[in-house]
Amino acid sequence: MAVSTPICDFGWKAPDFELPSTSGEKRRFADVAGPNGSLIVFMCNHCPYVLAVLDRLIRDARELTALGVGVAGICSNDAVAYPSDSFANMKALAMEHDLPFPYLHDESQQVARAYGAVCTPDFFGFDRDGGLQYRGRLDASRKKAGADELRRDLFEAMKRVAETGRGPEEQVPSMGCSIKWRAA
Repeated sequence: MAVSTPICDFGWKAPDFELPSTSGEKRRFADVAGPNGSLIVFMCNHCPYVLAVLDRLIRDARELTALGVGVAGICSNDAVAYPSDSFANMKALAMEHDLPFPYLHDESQQVARAYGAVCTPDFFGFDRDGGLQYRGRLDASRKKAGADELRRDLFEAMKRVAETGRGPEEQVPSMGCSIKWRAA
């Protein structure tokens, strides 16, 4: 089921976390934060919306890192119900795509709940002080990658955050598959 993210709550502070990375170490928010901002991406291995933009996300992450924006991906899906989102499969995806950012496993789903993440992909762009400045889409792609000339919403927003500390007032929500929550 496709869902959209809520509007950006400007200034909302990033919750801290400590999660295992596919590369073997545990990472906290401070470990992945950049000097000019941070981007936390809730993503997973199987979602067609994530897979449609993964190459563009990797491109944007590399360019944002060069601008001093730290990037991390977090998978919070229930891996029992969705085995393709298991930690072992996360490691395989990270290696296969040479992810230029830590890919973190939120097995307890507590981090996704703390952030209010609702879908994959769900983008949280923070300023250098950890205040939310962007909660929008990567670009106009949906379940299939859009044309190469699409406006790079996420990149342009985070470049602006890196340069000015402020995200754009107008933001288009991200759309994707719902987070796969464990049964209560």
